[in-house]
Amino acid sequence: MRRLTGWMLSLPALMLVVACLILPVGATILATFAEPAGPLAPYAAFFNSGFRRTVLWRTLEIAAITTLVSLFVGFLTAFVVSRAPPRWRSILIVAAVFPLLTGVVVRSFAWLIVLGKNGILNSFLLWIGVVDAPLSMLYTQGAVIVAMVYLFVPLMILTLVGVLEGIPDDLLQAAASLGATPAATFRQVVFPLAVPGLIVGAVLVFTGSFTAYATPQLLGGERQMVMGTLLHQRAMVAFDWAGASTVAAIMVVVTILVVLGMTRVARRLNPMAT
Repeated sequence: MRRLTGWMLSLPALMLVVACLILPVGATILATFAEPAGPLAPYAAFFNSGFRRTVLWRTLEIAAITTLVSLFVGFLTAFVVSRAPPRWRSILIVAAVFPLLTGVVVRSFAWLIVLGKNGILNSFLLWIGVVDAPLSMLYTQGAVIVAMVYLFVPLMILTLVGVLEGIPDDLLQAAASLGATPAATFRQVVFPLAVPGLIVGAVLVFTGSFTAYATPQLLGGERQMVMGTLLHQRAMVAFDWAGASTVAAIMVVVTILVVLGMTRVARRLNPMAT
């Protein structure tokens, strides 16, 4: 009876998820198999195109680099925040996640001001004499990665702070008293216990970076097209709904594979993590 009550309580939310998420995604994927040329024709056309393969690889590369850099920066920041005195901890968390209070488009436009030829960074480099002419930093893969890291590091910090705060100081002190070096303590105590937060943060950052549209569009433009901007182009410019559905289906499959792969990595690093 208690189990039935639980199912009844969760039924409205389950129906909402099915109606608003599962059915639309399923319909999008099924549409790619209804082409007159054959069920796999849209996918063959996608992977036979060198341009589209380049876009897919570029998107994966940007998402992977963004995830790795965000993991490194976010972990260091979260560790410092988690070990700070209680009265400073709240201030540091607010400072770390303050960018989340601003919209994605606004933050991306801010990077246009920073990285433009007449922007803050170029003006500073010219002023100190490092360069003789403004550098072309916009509409490059590096500009997209820098902006994406800035966007997603706060998410990584939020994910990791709670996990690192849950590691008792007694464990670190016990490891030190047994002769473990700081590096050994990190490798054998801190890192395994932080694996759940690292995996969750990596999944959030990778999926967000892989499916991003606004930031790559503003800072990458047509030169650095990614899957999100290709999807928009196919659907809203070329009105190629079959092509757009194919791009969306590939993005869904890649995201699912990444989540499954990271879950498997988590099990290997820490069997208690999943």
